[in-house]
Amino acid sequence: MKVAIYGQYYLVSTEPIIKDIFVFFNKNNVEMVIEAEFLKMLYEKKIIQKEYNTFSSHTELDKTFDMLISIGGDGTILRAVTLVRNSGVPILGINAGRLGFLATVQKENIAAFMQFVIDKKYTISKRTLLSLSCTPENESLLDINFAMNEISVSRKDSTSMITVETYLNDEFLNSYWADGLIIATPTGSTGYNLSCGGPILTPDVKSLVITPIAPHNLNARPLVVPDETEIRLKVSGRENQYLVSLDSRIASVKNESILTIKKTPFQINMVEIPEETFLKTLRTKLLWGEDRRN
Repeated sequence: MKVAIYGQYYLVSTEPIIKDIFVFFNKNNVEMVIEAEFLKMLYEKKIIQKEYNTFSSHTELDKTFDMLISIGGDGTILRAVTLVRNSGVPILGINAGRLGFLATVQKENIAAFMQFVIDKKYTISKRTLLSLSCTPENESLLDINFAMNEISVSRKDSTSMITVETYLNDEFLNSYWADGLIIATPTGSTGYNLSCGGPILTPDVKSLVITPIAPHNLNARPLVVPDETEIRLKVSGRENQYLVSLDSRIASVKNESILTIKKTPFQINMVEIPEETFLKTLRTKLLWGEDRRN
């Protein structure tokens, strides 16, 4: 078995997690290839000493890898997605962060869940991604022009609202007067979309959510549309530019530019371990069914 290991940062609390993973895989003769910057950090912190092969870009992740292990929070997984891209390599998230809707394996259960990996007793949850194109062309949006959680537009250097003209399959929907607009996938429905009052979608739903951010027209509510819908946005405001974010990546775009958002032709394969399903994650993370009034 061959796995890629990826992480973004080191905290004292993550050291036992990292050590447990490396000890377990070495004991079970699993070949580990470590992201170069992450391995450099582990050497500097003297967490490991053994030499490992490394990778540095998405071009080095191919079908020879059985899985990518992401150590961190949901943000780390979103970064890992930019490395995996359309390779089809499944991603398993080890939660060393806080909330963790995507990084579902908790530190208390690492050994047991890693055994599921060794025994291949897991399922694959396919996740929809969104692609973005901009007219006129914007260099910041050319290389990594996709997102797994959401694509959003928002005001930049102003407290004034922006106007977001929105079209679905070339038919005019609405002009949102708001701080911004979120286009979320089912995966991203538990993120920024949820914070702004949008609905939660299960990962297998073939839909997208359009959610305004602090809309001035209060009757503008979140809207669920089929994921085959092509969404076109034209943003204007008092400033010359506004912000476009693709998950954690941000670019400045000129007013009146045309943004076209649609589903990518490829999906991301997320590893789902038995007993750590999406519905259990909802109950655990959102405290559903628990009485916390006192």
